Amino acid sequence: MESKVLPNDVMLEMVGTFLAEGKSVRMTPKGCSMLPFIRGNRDNVILAKPSRALETGDIVLAKVRENYVMHRIWALDGDRIILMGDGNLKRRERCASKDVIGIVTEIVKPDGRRVRPGKGRFWRAMLPFRRWILAILRRTVYRKDTQHP
Repeated sequence: MESKVLPNDVMLEMVGTFLAEGKSVRMTPKGCSMLPFIRGNRDNVILAKPSRALETGDIVLAKVRENYVMHRIWALDGDRIILMGDGNLKRRERCASKDVIGIVTEIVKPDGRRVRPGKGRFWRAMLPFRRWILAILRRTVYRKDTQHP
C-alpha cells in the first residue's frame, strides 16, 4: 500500500469526502491526545461513516470550528456533542452531530493487530487520576518511542 503525507486540512477534507461516499479510510493520527489507546504517528485507525446513532464513548473524527479532532464522545445532549481526548486532562471541545465526519471502527497496532475500540468507561471514570497515570506511562512505556539511536 502506498503512503502519502499531506497537510492535515487537505488530507482530512479528502477523508471526509471518502467517508461521505461510504468508503472506509485507514489513517495514522498525529499527536498524543488519545493516549493511551491510540498512539500518534504509530497506530493507525480505520474510520467509517457512522452507521448508527452516536454514543458516549465512541471515538470520532469531527470538525470543531476550523480544526479536525479525533476524540472520544464525553457527553451527548440532543444534537450537541462534547468531546475529550483520552490523553487530555481538562480540555473539551463542542460540536454538533453534523460535524462528526467518521467513527473509529478499529485501531491497527504496529504489529498488525486490529483492536475494536471500547467505550472507555473505566478510563473516563479515571479522569481525576489521569495526570499521574499518563505521567507514569510517558516515563516508562512510551519513553522508547521518543528515544533516537
